[in-house]
Amino acid sequence: MKFTITREQFQEGLVAVAASVPAKTTLPVLANILLEATKDGLRISGTDLDIAVSTTVAASVDQEGAITLPARKLVEIVRELPSASIRFTASGEQRVGLECGKSKFKLLGLPREEFPAFPTVSFDGGWTVAAKELHKLIGHVAFAASTEESRPILNGVLWELRPDKMRMVATNGHRLARMDVPVSGGKTQADLIVPPKALDQIRRLFGADDSVEMARSDNHLGFRSATTQVYTRLIEGPYPNYEQVIPKENDKVATADKAALAAALRRMGTVASDQTHRIRMAFSSGGCKLSVQTPDLGEAQDELTVTYEGEPLEIGFNATYLLEILKFIPTDEVRMTFKAPERAATCEPVGWDDPASYMTLVMPLRLVD
Repeated sequence: MKFTITREQFQEGLVAVAASVPAKTTLPVLANILLEATKDGLRISGTDLDIAVSTTVAASVDQEGAITLPARKLVEIVRELPSASIRFTASGEQRVGLECGKSKFKLLGLPREEFPAFPTVSFDGGWTVAAKELHKLIGHVAFAASTEESRPILNGVLWELRPDKMRMVATNGHRLARMDVPVSGGKTQADLIVPPKALDQIRRLFGADDSVEMARSDNHLGFRSATTQVYTRLIEGPYPNYEQVIPKENDKVATADKAALAAALRRMGTVASDQTHRIRMAFSSGGCKLSVQTPDLGEAQDELTVTYEGEPLEIGFNATYLLEILKFIPTDEVRMTFKAPERAATCEPVGWDDPASYMTLVMPLRLVD
């Protein structure tokens, strides 16, 4: 195997794939990146057996071939090389020579045959979507997935594919995010539960202008563009009925400036309990009064100008969850709706000029007087 590649192209390909290589593994070849020199250029691949990533970068190939090399060391070496062409030569005994300017390296690899095969996914009859729509869905929803291991199904993001729309939903049982994006030309419908780590890779690896093909096998989902492929194992099992927790009868509405609300929540959060992060919000026609009482620390109050319709309401929230939700609201104003102190509150953008629809929900905390 012999090829020449610019340092910039090589580094771009390595960085794209390196995130899929596990930091610790009992299978030595998984710590390696697969390099395949072909007539189309250099194909670089990595996998942790749950997520597999492959991308092709331009290279001048003199002799085709393949080998796997230690991912971390290869990334470090290429990062430190000068901006020049890299000459790459592999001989039969898994030894690889790498030359750039006056720098020379020899690395030991593992044979291509030891590297796991990628999942078999047929892209015939799948979906084709604009990457920017995927970015939008993932960027507004994936944050709400659970990170606790007690309910593995909530560690995933529910992705509902329909002929006319794509919907993503994520929740950890305390907060929820849901977004619908209209699409056209969908051929099939499916409900998939996708790991957020895979969605992060998709968002990172496909440019906003890319057109992305998607397809599934029994337990894998595949994505591909002209140069890049991503495969992920799906999370199996039924997703909870999230529609049950989305309130339909909330009759109290507060509209606030997002930045002002977030600033007030951060101020109150400094005195809130490290365990519950509980703050009290009292809504009335005069606005919103925020307060915190933490027995071993002290107390704090603040006031916020909001537009409020409905009966006065006192309700408690985890300030951290509310702040997290506000971070993903895509407008300067936010609308919150309530029913009662023990019922779920919704949080939505005001005046969002986008065909997508976006709704978040946060469960209240019981106020202890």
